[in-house]
Amino acid sequence: MGKGRPRAVEKGVLGHNCGAGDSQLAGCGVGSLALPPAPVFYPTDDEFKDPLEYISKIRPQAEGYGICRIVPPKSWNPPFARDLKTFTFPTKTQAIHSLQARPPSCDSATFELEYGRFLERHLGKKAKKKLIFDGAELDLCRLFNGVKRHGGYGKVCDHKRWGDVARFMRSDRKISECSKHVLCQLYREHLFDYEEYLYKLSFENKKGKKCREKIVCHEKEKPLNRKRRRRDSLEEMKELNRGTLDQICEQCKSGLHGDVMLLCDRCDKGWHLYCLSPPLDRVPSGNWYCLECVNSDKDSFGFVPGKQCSLEEFKRLNDKIRRKWFGQSNATRVQIEKLFWEIVEGKAGELDVIYGSDLDTSVHGSGFPRDGDPVLPTVEADVWQDYVYSPWNLNNLPKLQGSMLRVVHDNIAGVMVPWLYVGMLFSSFCWHVEDHCFYSINYLHWGDPKCWYGVPGREARAFEQVMRSTLPDLFDAQPDLLFQLVTMLNPSILQDNGIPVYSVIQEPRNFVVTFPKSFHGGFNFGLNCAEAVNFAPADWLPHGRFGADLYRMYRKAAILSHEELLCVVAKNARDNNVLPHLKEELCEIFISEKSYREELWKNGIVRSSLMAPKKHPMYVGTEEDQTCIICQQYLYLSAISCSCRATTFVCLKHWTHLCECDSSKLRLLYRYSLAELDDLISVTPSMSHVTSIESRHLINSQPNTFSHQVSVTMIKKVKNGQVTFAELAEDWLSKACNLFEIPFSNSAYVAILNEAEQFLWGGHDMDPVRHVSSKLIDAQKWALSVKDYLFRVESSSLSRNDNVGKISLNQIDEVLSIDPIPCYEPGLLKLKGYADVAKKLVTEIRKAFSSRLDIGKMEVILSKAMEFPIDVEETKILAAEISSAKVWMRNVQSFFFRERPRAMDIGSLNRLMSEMADLQVQLPEMDLLANFSREVDLLHSRCKEILTFPQKLKFTELDNFLKDADKVRVSIPELELLRHIYSDACSWSHDFYNILDNLPDREDHENVVAELSGILKSGKLLRIEVDELQLVEAELARSCCREKAVKALQLQTPLEFIRDVLVEASLLEIKNEKLFLKLSKVDTEAVLWEKRANSLLTNGGSMPEFEDVLRASSHVYAILPSLSDLKDAISMAQTWIRRSQPFLTYNRQALDDLGLELGIEDLKELVTLSKSLKVNLHSSERLEMTLNDIYEWEHHACLLIEDATSFLEEASSFTTVNHLILRIEELLCRANSVTKNGISMCVVLSELPKLQQATFTLQWTLSALSFCTRIPLAKDVDNLLEDAHHLPSMFAGCNLVQLLLKGATWLGKGVNTLFKPLNSKRCTLKEAEEVLRELQKTVVPYPVMVAHLQNSIEKHKSWTLNVHEFLSQPRKRCWASLLELEGQGQSDAFDCPELAIVAHEVGEVKRWMLQCQAYVQPLVGNLGSLFMELIKIKESLHKALSIYGSLNGSRAKSFCVCFPYDSESDREYTCMTCEDRYHFACMNDDCVCPFCINTKSGGIQNGETALICQGNRPELKSFAKLVTDAQGFYPGIEEVTVVQEIFKLAKECQSNLSRVVDHANTHYNDFNLISENLVCALKATAVAGLYDHDGGHNLQTALSRHTWKVRVKRLLSGVKKTTLQHIQHLEKEGLEMGIPHKDHFLLEIAELKQICLHWLDMAKKVASDFGEIALSRVFELIIEGEALPVQFDEEMKLLKTRSILYCICRKPDDHRPMIACDQCDEWYHFDCLNLREAPRKTFLCPACKPFDGEFISLPSPVYYEERSSNDGEPKTPACHESKRRKRTGKVGSCLEGNIADTVDQMNFLKCCSEIDHLWRMKRRPLQRPSRKHSNLQSLYQLLPFSTCN
Repeated sequence: MGKGRPRAVEKGVLGHNCGAGDSQLAGCGVGSLALPPAPVFYPTDDEFKDPLEYISKIRPQAEGYGICRIVPPKSWNPPFARDLKTFTFPTKTQAIHSLQARPPSCDSATFELEYGRFLERHLGKKAKKKLIFDGAELDLCRLFNGVKRHGGYGKVCDHKRWGDVARFMRSDRKISECSKHVLCQLYREHLFDYEEYLYKLSFENKKGKKCREKIVCHEKEKPLNRKRRRRDSLEEMKELNRGTLDQICEQCKSGLHGDVMLLCDRCDKGWHLYCLSPPLDRVPSGNWYCLECVNSDKDSFGFVPGKQCSLEEFKRLNDKIRRKWFGQSNATRVQIEKLFWEIVEGKAGELDVIYGSDLDTSVHGSGFPRDGDPVLPTVEADVWQDYVYSPWNLNNLPKLQGSMLRVVHDNIAGVMVPWLYVGMLFSSFCWHVEDHCFYSINYLHWGDPKCWYGVPGREARAFEQVMRSTLPDLFDAQPDLLFQLVTMLNPSILQDNGIPVYSVIQEPRNFVVTFPKSFHGGFNFGLNCAEAVNFAPADWLPHGRFGADLYRMYRKAAILSHEELLCVVAKNARDNNVLPHLKEELCEIFISEKSYREELWKNGIVRSSLMAPKKHPMYVGTEEDQTCIICQQYLYLSAISCSCRATTFVCLKHWTHLCECDSSKLRLLYRYSLAELDDLISVTPSMSHVTSIESRHLINSQPNTFSHQVSVTMIKKVKNGQVTFAELAEDWLSKACNLFEIPFSNSAYVAILNEAEQFLWGGHDMDPVRHVSSKLIDAQKWALSVKDYLFRVESSSLSRNDNVGKISLNQIDEVLSIDPIPCYEPGLLKLKGYADVAKKLVTEIRKAFSSRLDIGKMEVILSKAMEFPIDVEETKILAAEISSAKVWMRNVQSFFFRERPRAMDIGSLNRLMSEMADLQVQLPEMDLLANFSREVDLLHSRCKEILTFPQKLKFTELDNFLKDADKVRVSIPELELLRHIYSDACSWSHDFYNILDNLPDREDHENVVAELSGILKSGKLLRIEVDELQLVEAELARSCCREKAVKALQLQTPLEFIRDVLVEASLLEIKNEKLFLKLSKVDTEAVLWEKRANSLLTNGGSMPEFEDVLRASSHVYAILPSLSDLKDAISMAQTWIRRSQPFLTYNRQALDDLGLELGIEDLKELVTLSKSLKVNLHSSERLEMTLNDIYEWEHHACLLIEDATSFLEEASSFTTVNHLILRIEELLCRANSVTKNGISMCVVLSELPKLQQATFTLQWTLSALSFCTRIPLAKDVDNLLEDAHHLPSMFAGCNLVQLLLKGATWLGKGVNTLFKPLNSKRCTLKEAEEVLRELQKTVVPYPVMVAHLQNSIEKHKSWTLNVHEFLSQPRKRCWASLLELEGQGQSDAFDCPELAIVAHEVGEVKRWMLQCQAYVQPLVGNLGSLFMELIKIKESLHKALSIYGSLNGSRAKSFCVCFPYDSESDREYTCMTCEDRYHFACMNDDCVCPFCINTKSGGIQNGETALICQGNRPELKSFAKLVTDAQGFYPGIEEVTVVQEIFKLAKECQSNLSRVVDHANTHYNDFNLISENLVCALKATAVAGLYDHDGGHNLQTALSRHTWKVRVKRLLSGVKKTTLQHIQHLEKEGLEMGIPHKDHFLLEIAELKQICLHWLDMAKKVASDFGEIALSRVFELIIEGEALPVQFDEEMKLLKTRSILYCICRKPDDHRPMIACDQCDEWYHFDCLNLREAPRKTFLCPACKPFDGEFISLPSPVYYEERSSNDGEPKTPACHESKRRKRTGKVGSCLEGNIADTVDQMNFLKCCSEIDHLWRMKRRPLQRPSRKHSNLQSLYQLLPFSTCN
């Protein structure tokens, strides 16, 4: 919850962190999170009334858990206020598999840059362009972060975590063991040194090492590959000295304070140390990169906004994910939680879900009812309103009484306005703490539960440390990771590190409360909807201060100002529970503000001013304050500003970072003085502040003195010593009081008020200063007002410009009314004189109004007032009165005196009359207007009388009145209404006559009726009488009758309607019209049809006759009364025919397909119904015959059922089974015949099911009797018994059925006894004998079954006797006899102890063989018998022993050690060295085996050690176990014997191998002998069929050490030079192998490394000394370098270049300006030749032409001792062999003439050093040799040049 947080600014990220615990990320038991539950509370209805009070009550118990659950009472059941069908919301996509197991968003380019710099600077090599791993390019950046995530290289190796590292890099591929090993080697070779380097840097930074080499203004040399601007020119050096920088901080946008500016080593952007998040105290060691360069936008991780989703779409996606991961089964919560953490840790695949999170309820709606929301139709209005104002409604909770957020009027989403959350399965809310450490409360409206995890607030710091140590790479890339809410961590990791974690399962209608500073997170079990909001009771205040400090440290913008919140709450504080917490926080603010302000004063910031007041000071959030550009916090209480950056502010803590101006130019801005803050703390008597009371007491008693308790400690140094704050204030008071006594001077007041600014912010001891300062400000304002008013009056009297710029009399009176006057101002008396004159003018104007003068006199007075220099209010009134009178007069004249007068509106007339009454001026037009007004009033009253008269006015009377009214020019509404009435009457009369004239020709009678109806209605609504209304009514009646006639002819109407229309036409005298004659004809035809139909219905007839009459009705165009009866008769007959059709044409198959059943009752009903039909039918007789046949069948069926029942009851004797079978077959034959006849009947017969049941019973008894003559199958008996359950109840109790059922039951037991399935348990002998006895007792005889059971019992007894005989004679026991007994027992024996003993003895041996097969199978597969494979292993061990025998000088030649199991018949080749035979594929091109190749080279390569463990061979310890387990087995088992022989041979091989390894480890001299012995051991190990793990490891170690020694020996021999890196690698490799430190070769390689490093340091020093070191020393270093076995190409090149000397000073190139002789090509320094300019033409050195032109005086150079030797001083010959090369910009020597162009050539010399360097590098002529000593002649040949003759 809370606002989205901005990302932090830059911080160094590359560091070494090996703190990740081994158990943190490896194998966490996600499926068994043994987390203790958080407390659950069940409030009563009374406790549930006040949320804040209840939470305060449970806080002591719950806060220690950080989280708790509240289950509301059952009465709490708020409705969900959103319509689920129309509810849509935006979503975010969450990659659940990346919440923890994701790589950091590191920019690989930055990593490669830093890694390359490390290689070049510390290892002297360049990074490889591309490394291949597992078929793809290896990302070193991701590999490095993966190892860092798992604790560093050491821990990854110790705990075998390379598989996890590989999955971290590429989670989509399987990792083989070989890939893990390769990845380890790549990291060890390329990144391990870099890890160690970063660890050292991190250690240095932690120790606080102060390294200033990276601060920009002190940077003197350019680091390797680091971008820095060159400052070689003189102008740039001056700019550097002035401290001017062109680098701007990316955070505060300031280029100042360059001494603490840190530049990124990639992009060169800058950040101040104090602007970073979190800030740094010092410059970090090593290179530093900003977060923009460290992080890659491509790999950045976050929750991506998704699509707008409806709830139905969201639910479908949730169900799809559930089916994907759990199928159709209902997963438990434990299973869901286990799978969630497996996905989070990257162990169960990838999963993307969507989550409707952080939905602003002010936009998307709340789940709780709110005031103003529409009430849902399913909720009662009273219930809705109850929950609208409920305190547990999260829309109300933050604003309750006692909440600190009550004063916040800004709708902050998530804090003041709840957020809605629509979750699905696995959607999660990551670990976070609430904004400002608020409380939070979450309510689950509906759906599946939520799973919460909480960490108590007291463990917040430890939680962060565990997160950082577990995910170091993520936090290095993003230090503010926990602010971003995108990271999860398994709670079990936190538990393992001692962090208490508690869990909560939130069910629907439950609240979850999190406490301040508590980290919490969780996920959803499925589709649900929840709502959450923050709140802040009084006990939150200390935590709020912690949250504000956290924002300040991370440079993050706060949601609201904590200081403003405290101050506003203090102003509104009324709750005694709030005051104690509030006092403590306000005291902290007071102390902080006081200390900061005092510090500012001591540092010279004396200017101060109040901040602009807020419009709504009693609320928070209505106006936004400025923020500090450094820490981004709101500046509510105070701020610092400077005129150089007017729109920029900082807090008091960061005042030194605002600008570089002097502190006297800075200004303190404050909202409250310390005295006001003190008063705020003392808001109630219970919170009285001692200091404030004492201060007030001192102020009241001594107004001009100060309390020295506070001010005396504030001391400032001045020129003459020190002065206290109080002394300065007292001095200021004395100066301020003197100002009131002297004439006003604005400059003096400004100066004294500016000086007072340093005291106004203080406490109550500064109240006198504030009081006097306030009086000074009032006096200044008053005096300036007097001066300003007087100046403006005098200026207006001179200019006489109307009222422009005049001062009003009220303003002057306001200034003059102040008594006593604040100060002495001389212009006050003069201003009073002007005011008196103005008052006299006011009196004159008022007198003119009261006298009602004419307009001319009024204008004279107005002119006088306008010329007066003071603006009088009455002047405006007079001018307005005169102007109104003139406007009125023009309006009246425009009506009466214009050429074409128009009618005046009565409203305008009344308005003119009203204005005339208000005028205070006399005008001549007033009488004329009054007479006209009286005439209009008479006309108006007459119009009203006409309109209100109860009777309608005649048309002619109204016409005459309107003609008289047209003579008066006035517009009256009533008159216009009368005119409108008259016009309507005329229009109505015209419309009527138009219709009447066209009536005879019209046939649209319906339209005529509508028009006449409208005319009639309109005429009745007229307000005057018209004579045509009666004509309209008569014509309307005729038209209506015609309309009815047309309707009767167009539509079929009842016969009565037609007759009524004809009667009405006769009355209206229009029956002879053509329309009514047609209607009369229709009436006649209808009467004739009615007579015919009634006759047929009465007497009856055939179906054709009825149908003929029905067809005739269609020709009669009227609704006939008898037509319905006729149709009913026909319909009834057709229905009878349709119902009787199945009985007449019976088809059983068709009826079954249609699912129809014909009942006998239906047949009877049809027969009865046929007698009542009016239509005569012939099928009724056939139905009567069918009914009689059915009655006869039922009689035969009943007789057969009685016979079967009596037989089943009476049959009880089984002596003649065949007789019973014949009787049953006879009954079955009869039953089948009757059943067949019944099925052919056309109706459903009630006796047919009974007959079928009897048939089924007879068939069952027949099957049961058949078992008496044979042994049935168990399946047949089971089927018989199963069918017995379905026997009809009426026959199941019969005697014969019961006897057969009992016999069949025991028969089934007997069958199961004899024929038991193989996998089922056998029965015992006792059970078999019991079954035999029961079968013999049964009434039903089973002779065959009894005989077979007796034979099985005899076989079992015989087998048991054989077993006892075998066990009683130990000497005759053998494996073959045991197998024979085991086979007989499986076929003949019942369940008995003897069978178990035999099975146990055989099972032990078989299990041993299976175990042996498991050991052998990985080597040979499942190709042959176990015995043959053991023989092959035995033969391979004999071969291995023969190879060991070669150490003694005798051995038979073996065939292919590499593939010992291949057939010797394959094509073979003999090794040219050892004469062993090998396959062609195992040999090289020279026919030498791989073992002998290594023997010739003097060592064993590590790659060949794979032969030690060739294939998946069984281990020796496995065969040792087999030998132990086989002790006590029966003799005669061939496999046991072979295994014992194999083990014996393997032990001999083990002994030989130990002897070889011991010899290799203890002898160092004879490398050839050791190599031969190791090769033999390697061959023997490779050919052996068993693998000894310990022996193989020892052999591999011996091979590695021997190979290392061979390589070292070869290197020390100096045959081929190597690199220093190779030597260092060899040394490190030897130490890792465990070679002792005192080993000869290890000591030799260490000594060589030290010699090389010493030589390298000396070479670098000599190469850059510019000639300081003697030349002889240079040659010595060259000789030493050539003698070393290490190759130093670059350093040797530098030394040889250093040996070349130039000029007469005989020094190497030291980058000074030089010039070449155009004859001998020798180079000379300008200063050695005293040259100040370059010659314009040619230059000849003094050796070539010493006296050409002007004489050049050469200085005497100072030589070293070597250079002063005469015999060693060489000449300076010119190299004539080399062709002279011309260079751009080179000017030849010109010593002829005068130096004319001195100025131009001096400009050339200024940049000579830069140009000269480039010049000589590009076009440098061949150099001559330097002077050499005589004893170095022999070394001359080593130099890269030759002497010129």
